[in-house]
Amino acid sequence: MVIRSVPRTLALAASALLALGTAAACGSGSGGSADGRIDVVAAFYPLQYVAERVGGDAVRVTNLAKPGAEPHDLELNPGQVGQISDADVIVYLDGFQPAVDDAIKQVGGDRSFDVAAVEPLRDATAGGHEHEGEGEGAAAEEKAGAKDPHVWLDPTRLATIGDKLAERLGRTDPGRAADYTARAQTLRTELTALDQEYAQGLRNCQRRELVTAHTAFGYLAARYELEQVGISGITPEDEPSPKRLAEVADEAKEHGATTIFFETLVSPKVAETIAREIGASTAVLDPIEGLSDGGGDYASVMRTNLGALKSALSCS
Repeated sequence: MVIRSVPRTLALAASALLALGTAAACGSGSGGSADGRIDVVAAFYPLQYVAERVGGDAVRVTNLAKPGAEPHDLELNPGQVGQISDADVIVYLDGFQPAVDDAIKQVGGDRSFDVAAVEPLRDATAGGHEHEGEGEGAAAEEKAGAKDPHVWLDPTRLATIGDKLAERLGRTDPGRAADYTARAQTLRTELTALDQEYAQGLRNCQRRELVTAHTAFGYLAARYELEQVGISGITPEDEPSPKRLAEVADEAKEHGATTIFFETLVSPKVAETIAREIGASTAVLDPIEGLSDGGGDYASVMRTNLGALKSALSCS
């Protein structure tokens, strides 16, 4: 992921709200809004999903990233900075959305919950195929020691985030701490069942190489003993070099790949180029960073992904 400069409008908005945020931070932990619910701000969809499942009807969750929008490049308006300032708990992933990171530093006080602090992230270059010509974006990530943010694509790791979020909500709202713990346990049970579906569905496959437009699926590949072949790096905007495109095409041919995956919120052009080169088809593999309107939920999209993987890898 590439850390970009924060827009001047955000800096001005954050500065204007700094005093308000300080006051909110000092008064947080008292049980939330007038209706007794805890106000939770989630930085993007998977964190919204966990917050809603663990919080239940005791929380009001606001997602900063709009449906159908790429969350990496989120820019906050003054109203969203105000939501961060007023929230009882802010659920985010440090380093994934620079604008959110900056706003939290300025107006978040001690109300932030960083999922990367409770579920350590993999190195961006860990696992998968490594090639000298992977492109300038991938090389820059490796030099910077960047992390792969897509931790939610391993259901067992997402379950741990749910457990830790229940603890955090319980400290903010002690009277309902047992309820948060119980809902987190229900979520863990469901995610464990999903994990078992993946393990069983991907156990017997003719191929284990997963060719993707960008390397968002390292956690999934590591969990289910697949090998990710990424055309570009962690950041979707990275443009692969012609050399890298040729390398991936050769590797896809070598492994008999029949499908090149692209994702919902990014252009499929690069995947289509490789597919034409080797006579393969393309299909969607959703990193679930954000949902389209009416696009189901985390569990349903993960199961759709499993079906796509089983078809592409010829699993029985």
